[in-house]
Formats: sequence, C-alpha cells, structure tokens
Amino acid sequence: MKINKNLAAYSCFKIIILEGSIIIMKKLIFSWVLVLASCASSKFDKVNGVSFVSSREEVAQHHIDPVLDVQANYAAIMPFGFIRDLDSPELVFDSERQWYGERREGARQYIQKLHQNGVMVMVKPQIWIHRGEFTGNMKMPTEEDWKKLEASYEKFILLYAQMAEETQSDIFCIGTELKTFVNERPEFWNDLIQKVREVYTGKITYAANWDEYAKTPFWSELDYIGVNAYFPLCEKQNPTIETLTEGWQPWKTKMRELAKQEDRPILFTEFGYRSMDFTGKKPWLVDRNEMNVNLKAQADATQVLFDEFWNEDWFAGGFVWKWFMQHDQVGGHEDNRFTPQNKPAESVIRRQYAQVKRSSS
Repeated sequence: MKINKNLAAYSCFKIIILEGSIIIMKKLIFSWVLVLASCASSKFDKVNGVSFVSSREEVAQHHIDPVLDVQANYAAIMPFGFIRDLDSPELVFDSERQWYGERREGARQYIQKLHQNGVMVMVKPQIWIHRGEFTGNMKMPTEEDWKKLEASYEKFILLYAQMAEETQSDIFCIGTELKTFVNERPEFWNDLIQKVREVYTGKITYAANWDEYAKTPFWSELDYIGVNAYFPLCEKQNPTIETLTEGWQPWKTKMRELAKQEDRPILFTEFGYRSMDFTGKKPWLVDRNEMNVNLKAQADATQVLFDEFWNEDWFAGGFVWKWFMQHDQVGGHEDNRFTPQNKPAESVIRRQYAQVKRSSS
C-alpha cells in the first residue's frame, strides 16, 4: 500500500498541533485554578485569633481545648513589662515577681503548647502602668529619661523578638498603644524595627489604638497595619444591627484607604466589646462600672464586625479581646466584661471562625 508522504506529514503535523493545544489548555486550566485558589485564600485565609491572657500557671491541654473548640487558628501571647508612673523610665520585665505567663519562660511554654495543637501565635509584649494608666499618655520629662526608657524598651522588645524567632512564632508585635512615645521619638522606632528584623524573620506589626493608627508613621516598614479596634459606633443603650453597621462605615472607609495607600493589610490586633448596655458608645472602657449586663449587644456588635470586615481582601483578620485560660471559671451571663467566654458572643465567634475554616479547606 502506497502512503502519500505529504499527507502523512500533514497528519503528523495535525497531531503535534493537537497535542500542543492540549498541553496549552492544561496550562491555562492550571493557571486559572491557581488564580481561583489565590482569590479564595485572600478572602478566607484570615487570622481567627484570641488574645490568650497570661496566668500564674503553666498552660495544659485542658486550657487549649476551648481555644480549639471556638475554631481559633491564632492566639496572641502577651508577656508584660511594668512601669511605675506615666513619666517613669524604669521598665521592669522578665522578673521572678511576675506571673509565670508574663515572663519569657512562661510565654515560651504557652507558645510551644499552642503550636503542638496547630494554633499559630502572635507574640505581643505589652506595658502595664501602675493603677492602669493609659500607655498612650506615657511621656518622659527630660531627654535623659527618654534615653533611659528607650534603652530599657529596646531590651524588652528584643528579648521577646529573639524568643519569637526561637519558637518560630508567626507574627511579632513591637508595641501596643504607645501613641505619645511613637510621636515624640520616631527615630527610635525606625531603628527598633530594623533591630527586630535582624533577629526575627516572621511578620511584624504594631498595635495602634483606634485613635492613633491613621498617624502612625512607620506602617511601610511593617507587614501589617495593626489596629486595636475599639471604635465608637453609636450611643444607643441597646444598639441595633443597623445602627452598628452604619457606625462602622466612616471608619471602614478610612482603613480601606490606608491599606491601599500603604499597600499593607489591616490586622485587628485587638477587637471586642463589653457585654453591657451602651457597648458601642465607648468600646475601650476597661473600668469596673456596674452597667447592666447586655449579652445581646455584645453578640450583635461582634457579628456586625465580622460581617463588615471578614470578607474584605484588604483585611487580615484579628484577635478577640480577651480569652482566659480557666474557661469554666470566667465570663457567663452575669459578667459585663470583655471576655466572650460562656456568653452568646462565643457562639458568634465559633460560627464565624468555623465558616472561614470550611471555606478555605
């Protein structure tokens, strides 16, 4: 049988073209899969965190189980340093007089136990000023005192930055609500960020209070714009979903614009509400007032925050304020404090965090 060589060559050429097209199509399909996966990740791969409060004791599995039950994938671990007054430069930290969880030894043990359970960690060293004075107002009277404070604070932060690196912690926070310190000493903070980068290879943020984040000068040097999200939303005793949603809009617009301007995602380094009347009026209140318990207001405010932010691609997630180790002994229906534990707000958090996990899997 005679074979037309030209026809055979043409047929072979067609086969090659066809195979090439299949290969190209496969590559295109794979590329689209990557794009879709990336979109899904940007939408759902959030920090679903709790602020894990330091305690006198070591953390055990039964302390971690409630964190897993609420479907959190992150916990903020918060070692503390202590200052006597707003104008005192002496910072005391990693002292035997402190609670176990407030020291380096305890923070490391907490991190290791959380990591064993698949929970990622943000290390967030914080300052406590005697009588609970607001850290944002801390200001030194002389240049000499500023220098003393800077030297002490640098040792404090680098101690825990090194620990964060040793424990392979996922995020490190270089400070919390230190507005005046940041404004008065910008060069110190720029130098500190570089020194932290030299010892720590993970992501870095700073926890700016809701009324300072817009003017914090060094966001471009960090990985996240950290915000403690205690924004005033409304003045109603029993705020509605609609009122709370409306209250968020101007704040949300400003954060979206800043995230775009700095090309950095917003991370709520703290968020949460008191379970009391007027919870949306001054969400930052930490006093011991006897305001009426209002569990619904806390739950609704938490739900609105999730609805407004968790699907935004410029938003990285956040850490609920706050979560205590002794789960069975805290919160409850007669408590008007921040913790959502054993309250309806806990179910709101669990439902949201579980939804995000399912959507990203």
